[in-house]
Amino acid sequence: MDLKNFDPDGVGIDNGNYFGLPSTPEESALVLVSVPWDVTSSYGTGSAFAPDAIIGASTQMDFYDPVNPDAWRRGIGTVPIDYSIQEGSLLMREEAKKVIRQLESGKSANDVITARRRRMVNERSAQLNEKVYDECRYWLGRDKTVGLVGGDHSTPFGLIRALSELSGTPISILHIDAHADLREAYEGFTDSHASIMYNVMTRLPEERIERLVQVGVRDRSGGEAAFAAASPRIVQFDDYTLASRAFRGATWDSQCAEIIEQLGERVYISFDIDGLTSDNAPHTGTPVPGGLTFNQAVYLVDRLAASGRRIVGFDLCEVVPAAGGEWDANVGARVLYKLCNFALRTRACLENLV
Repeated sequence: MDLKNFDPDGVGIDNGNYFGLPSTPEESALVLVSVPWDVTSSYGTGSAFAPDAIIGASTQMDFYDPVNPDAWRRGIGTVPIDYSIQEGSLLMREEAKKVIRQLESGKSANDVITARRRRMVNERSAQLNEKVYDECRYWLGRDKTVGLVGGDHSTPFGLIRALSELSGTPISILHIDAHADLREAYEGFTDSHASIMYNVMTRLPEERIERLVQVGVRDRSGGEAAFAAASPRIVQFDDYTLASRAFRGATWDSQCAEIIEQLGERVYISFDIDGLTSDNAPHTGTPVPGGLTFNQAVYLVDRLAASGRRIVGFDLCEVVPAAGGEWDANVGARVLYKLCNFALRTRACLENLV
């Protein structure tokens, strides 16, 4: 790790790594895995191009973080992007679009050709899950904290699965999102971006995923609401309830304390950028009015880290780079940097106790 010759106050280095850091994955405490996959998006698309865009925007950042000064010096390594994932995404997206158009036109999706296309997308999505699982399990097995950069929100399933298998104790998930993502399947796609948390809660052993705490949700189906209400492992702090309590005088600090109280000792953060207000991510695939401000989200994770809990991993998904502008990638890069720093902070605290 050549940090001796790295100037954090100098010009950002375009070296293909997040934040232009010189750290290799092997030398780093934290490793970032990119998954440029965006196949089942049901509205806007483009998150398959997020990893490259975020890397580009991240070199324009300043490194000093007053909450976590010098956390990056523990090493944030970038696993080289596998562009075969992006190529596969572009191919499968064309097949998914044909299925979606069939449904949106009111036609049956049960004809032979449409069923074959849907089956093809589901098979390739399952293969993607296995690929991500193998990559993440490799780095977790080398005692790295792993963060995943999507892609759409279906992409972190393999990382969450690997963590659930390797973690010594059950994990809780802090899920920041405009959507509940609790659909059994959406548009016939079983690994849809709208199904990630349903898949986590039903495919992974209950004893390994102790709690799903959802924050900022403001768009959900009746089926999702019923599924959440029926599960003692799912707790929702929906956006309107958070806002209405604030209107009546509740502080964000007190609401953060209630959210964190629902989480166990080992926490995975799943961060969909559309969980933030739309001024932060105007081009995300499925924008919804409302949401957390940037500083509210950062404060929540700050309070989580200060609580003594360990952030065991995280993902950042659904950033969609805009043609002719870098705002979405700019915000995404800063959210990613905060997640890295807070995860490194809780890792350091744990290591100091050992």
